[in-house]
Amino acid sequence: MANSISLKTIEKFQKKCESDNHVKVVRNAMIRTDLSDLTMNWDRYRNINHSFSNVVKGEMPVTNQKSSGRCWGFAGLNLFRFYIGRKHNLKNFEFSQSYFMFWDKLEKANYFLECIIDSASEDWNSRIVMHLLSNPIEDGGQWDMWVSLIDKYGVIPQSEMSESFSSSQSATMNRMIARKLRENAKDLRQNIGKGVSGDDLESIKTDMLEEIYKMLAMHIGSPPTSFNWQAHDKKKKFISFENLTPKSFFDNHVGLNLNEYVCLINCPMEDKEYRKVYTVEALGNVVEGNSVRYLNVTSEEMKVASASSIKDNHPVWFGCDVGKHFDRKIGVMDIDLFDFNSFYQSKFSMNKADRLQYGESQMTHAMLFTGVDLDADDKPIKWRVENSWGDKVGEKGYHIMSDQWFDEYNYEVVVHKDYLSDDLYNLYKNEEAIPLKPWDPMGSLAK
Repeated sequence: MANSISLKTIEKFQKKCESDNHVKVVRNAMIRTDLSDLTMNWDRYRNINHSFSNVVKGEMPVTNQKSSGRCWGFAGLNLFRFYIGRKHNLKNFEFSQSYFMFWDKLEKANYFLECIIDSASEDWNSRIVMHLLSNPIEDGGQWDMWVSLIDKYGVIPQSEMSESFSSSQSATMNRMIARKLRENAKDLRQNIGKGVSGDDLESIKTDMLEEIYKMLAMHIGSPPTSFNWQAHDKKKKFISFENLTPKSFFDNHVGLNLNEYVCLINCPMEDKEYRKVYTVEALGNVVEGNSVRYLNVTSEEMKVASASSIKDNHPVWFGCDVGKHFDRKIGVMDIDLFDFNSFYQSKFSMNKADRLQYGESQMTHAMLFTGVDLDADDKPIKWRVENSWGDKVGEKGYHIMSDQWFDEYNYEVVVHKDYLSDDLYNLYKNEEAIPLKPWDPMGSLAK
């Protein structure tokens, strides 16, 4: 280490700080006040407006993921609600969020153990093994992981598998299952080191998964394989369906072909090109399911596709860095909502690429676009967002995202192929995916 901070230098810092009246005023205010309240830009705050030129028909009361990282699945199920709601004229409906969580955890456990087997030749302290061991059973996910789950397991109404304490507050469950999986990883690597392979190794892994299944059943409950469903529509008409399976329920009552949807990203990092397809190594849940697959495009191309979908009454799943320039109470995402530069008398000047490359930002949360406000030239002004944090934030749980915020902190949108040009869709379907390392910012999971 070349140079330490000398005490003489610290003395200079202290004297300069103590003579700065701005620091004194800010310090006095900050002692008992939240930063977001002190830095709020009044000119932006007073112009908050929840009206939109285009809103997707069929919005329902928002859901609440509580103290869990299941936003990606909540956003997926909230997307499906529009279609089952339209089909049966429903005022409100919720799919079971604990159902998808159960299967996601079991599949992630298997995926983790398979990755441990694949990396058995690596030292225990190699970067890949350390990465795998860091969080083997976290709640978060990506769009293609969602498609893989639905294709294999379908969906069920919340009435058939309600929330449990552990599904809503998942930290303890995750910690205990992670503890078991790390132990499993040790045992698998030791067995491989002794020469165990093939069917014998698979048998050992299956016994491990049986134990994980049991733990999940204790925490969340056992998923049903068949059920009946009944409800009343908006006109109080009674509807009833018998002998349903999770797969038939999705196919017949949601009916989306998820393999016709495309995940677009906007990643302007120096090592990534636009109009190229990317995947992420060692990222997934269902081993035999879809690989994570992104087409990197400009922010403008993402916005055009998203707005077109919304205008046709189709909501859009998206992933962003929700914690930046966001006021949770009023539900507004706007890069000009807070004046940090004036407050700290320091310019925060990194652009989107800089933030990704230097660890300042990544995709952290998934939600739905359910509306867009367009100007006279058909250009977006702001976006309507359905979140999954309950109805006590924003406008009954719905938020506003400024178009400038979209450019800076939105990283993914998922749209049907109909809202892409033929050349973009052909690139997505046919271009060979460039693999990214598991720790790449585009390998982050929405929570």
